[in-house]
Amino acid sequence: MRGPNHQLPYYFVPHPSRHPLAAALSLLLMMGSLATWINGDGWAKYTFFAGLFSLFWVVYHWFGDAIHESETGHYGKRVDLSFRWSMSWFIFSEVMFFLGFFGALFYARLFALPDLGSLSGRLLWPDFTAVWPNTGPADLITHFGSMSPWPLPTINTALLLSSGVTLTVAHHALRANHRRKTAIWLAATVGLGVIFLFCQGFEYFHAYHELNLKLTSGAYGSTFFLLTGFHGFHVMLGATMLSVVLYRVIRGDFTPEKHFGFEGAAWYWHFVDVVWLGLYIVVYWL
Repeated sequence: MRGPNHQLPYYFVPHPSRHPLAAALSLLLMMGSLATWINGDGWAKYTFFAGLFSLFWVVYHWFGDAIHESETGHYGKRVDLSFRWSMSWFIFSEVMFFLGFFGALFYARLFALPDLGSLSGRLLWPDFTAVWPNTGPADLITHFGSMSPWPLPTINTALLLSSGVTLTVAHHALRANHRRKTAIWLAATVGLGVIFLFCQGFEYFHAYHELNLKLTSGAYGSTFFLLTGFHGFHVMLGATMLSVVLYRVIRGDFTPEKHFGFEGAAWYWHFVDVVWLGLYIVVYWL
């Protein structure tokens, strides 16, 4: 159904697509394999990466179809509005995802640990001290060192905060139709994200080999690696999204008035920045 101006459809309804089913199966394979891999089955790492590659393949073709539909004039204001609401709800779901892990950390520190250190707990484990981090009441966990906010986490914080600034500059440049300036500042944002990932990888190497801190190091180790690891995965996704946007900026896809592809990726990146600030304070300082 077309609107009064007969230029754009009132609302675009795409053809039936295999992409949603393929994405769901890829996610099922990837996350099921990840859970199995964490529990010690070595073969699961191969199926995890197979699922990850499959997911990226699906997303590549799915987003490619959406970009083609946008560039060929199928999307009007109502579709643009639906994309904005969809991205908003997606980011909200990501907020709830991280709140679950933050909630587990707070429960372990504010409820479980003091309860184990109470009078009834001391009757069972007289030598237990309710301090964080902890090796557990029965001292079954190999001793490990805790992570310090200096220097890598603080450097990573500076990197992500700087990337938020460079992305904002790129957005203003796009709205002013300065395409070259947009591409330069957007490339700087992607570069800062990549540096962040390399620093986090070095931090994990330090944790494993020098602090003996692993995913199996009690509540501290599991919450640390799940929070920082999933955040790093989101940084990788955000950098991938911004790389695609950078390619489209260079190709000339966006205009100062119509560039939600850029804005959606920017929203996601700023969300990743905010999550890191909370993580930096709660995990490394408190």
